[in-house]
Amino acid sequence: MFTRSITSIAIPLIAAFAFAFAATPAKAEKSPIYTGTFSSLAVGGYDPVAYFTQARPVKGSPAQQLRYKGAKWRFASRANLEKFRADPSKYAPKYGGYCAWAVSQGYTAKGDPKYWRIVDGKLYLNYDATIQARWEGDIPGFIRKADRNWPKVLK
Repeated sequence: MFTRSITSIAIPLIAAFAFAFAATPAKAEKSPIYTGTFSSLAVGGYDPVAYFTQARPVKGSPAQQLRYKGAKWRFASRANLEKFRADPSKYAPKYGGYCAWAVSQGYTAKGDPKYWRIVDGKLYLNYDATIQARWEGDIPGFIRKADRNWPKVLK
C-alpha cells in the first residue's frame, strides 16, 4: 500500500516536470566563432593571417595560438600571431567563419577553410566547392544579405 501511494504521487509529479521542461524550448545561442562540434579551433586550425600573406590556407601550430572570442586560433608563425593580435577584425573570417552563403540565406553552416575568398580585404569561408560556386555567382549581393542577417542567425 505504501509503495502504491508513493507511485500515485510520483508519477503525476514526474509527468508535470517533464511537460514543463518539454514545453519550454532551450534557446542556446550559437558561438560567434565556428569551431565545429568537438573542437575549439577557429578556422579548423588554419592560420587566418596566411590567407592574406600567402594567398592560401596554411595549417597553424599548437605552439602559436591564442584565444579570441572563446575560440583557439592557430598560426603558422609568431609574426602571424602578432599581426592577428594587433588587429583581429582584419584577419578573422567574416561571420565568425560560418559559411558566408548560408548566412546570406538566414542560417548557419560550417565554413570550410579550403573554400575561401578574400573580398574587399575580408576573408569569407564557404561550406564546400558547390556552395562556393553558388556564392561566387553574386558575391556582392550575398554579402549584403549576409550582413543583414549577421549576427541574428546565431539565435
